[in-house]
Amino acid sequence: MGQNQNIVWHDTTIKKEERQKRNGHKSCILWFTGLSGAGKSTLANALEQQLFRQGKASYILDGDNVRHGLNKGLGFSDEDRKENIRRIGEVAKLFVDAGTVVCTAFISPFKEDRDRVRELVEEGEFIEVYVRCSLEACEQRDPKGLYKKARAGEIPSFTGISSPYEEPESPELIIDSDKLSVEESIETIITYLKENEIL
Repeated sequence: MGQNQNIVWHDTTIKKEERQKRNGHKSCILWFTGLSGAGKSTLANALEQQLFRQGKASYILDGDNVRHGLNKGLGFSDEDRKENIRRIGEVAKLFVDAGTVVCTAFISPFKEDRDRVRELVEEGEFIEVYVRCSLEACEQRDPKGLYKKARAGEIPSFTGISSPYEEPESPELIIDSDKLSVEESIETIITYLKENEIL
């Protein structure tokens, strides 16, 4: 389907740079990717808590939560997963334009989809955080009981079991969540943000 010829982009008067200046920091997407149970949501929430305490403009887009509203009705087929990530990418881009540090926690198993989101924003505004954790450790954690269901054949197309996960090839950050504590992980991310002059 082509773009409707009657829809024209309207430039806003207030620019992203002005919002960033008012907030006292740059905006970006921290894209937490990894297997189910790796700790993406835990880290995104802990990071946002710290940013909030520091008075930074931040927000979380979490995979499960977004599927309750914006992406309600999307399943877990490859096509639906792609559309899920496409929509999230567009929403995350709006948050960057609003001068906000947005933390997204999505399995986002396909490299192509993550790369497509990266292309939506300027260089340096997409920070891929690979929350690396062995499948064995994720299965042991199994906070939602999903691996157990997947092994029993109750969940088709489950990432890591019956559907592939494409590891990031050159993420900005790798967090080994089965080795680092949440505090150590957050410290690593904050250090990165400061070194790259986002905070």
